Amino acid sequence: MSEKERYQAWEAKIKAVELPLWDELPKFELYMDQVTALINGLLGPLEIDPITPAMINNYVKKRAIMAPVKKKYQTMQIADIILISLLKPTFSLETIRRGMDQVTAKIYPQQAYDSFIKRLTFSLKNINQRNTQALAETNLNDKLLQVAVNAIIDRLESQKLLEIITKPLPKVHDK
Repeated sequence: MSEKERYQAWEAKIKAVELPLWDELPKFELYMDQVTALINGLLGPLEIDPITPAMINNYVKKRAIMAPVKKKYQTMQIADIILISLLKPTFSLETIRRGMDQVTAKIYPQQAYDSFIKRLTFSLKNINQRNTQALAETNLNDKLLQVAVNAIIDRLESQKLLEIITKPLPKVHDK
């Protein structure tokens, strides 16, 4: 398979990703192993590093997400972990939490989550046409959401392109 064909196959896989909206997230409490399995299953096609229990515990410790109740995680925490997992390769945990707090100060968390997921899904499906969308936004919260989505897409796309085009470097022999 040529480099171009490999990229086109990756692009087709990315375009097929369907991330859950708020109402599609579990409405019952999950234990840590269930949360990691769910999120890694959802985000696996994006080739994002898997989430681990240690990472989730760190998010709780740093107050990026609410602590579980009796070791069980609810919809809000699952949504936060999904967002953090998507944004963490691009932004610091502090920046992510601050951005999430800023956006949810003006709209309900469910609306903010759905808006972000819809934008990300749209951008994944239209990976070659998304660059001008952020420029057209007039609301700064909406612009922030779109720029964050673009950062995720740019990171995913650049990682895949680098992986596809990287050739082994010739070995330098010492004399």
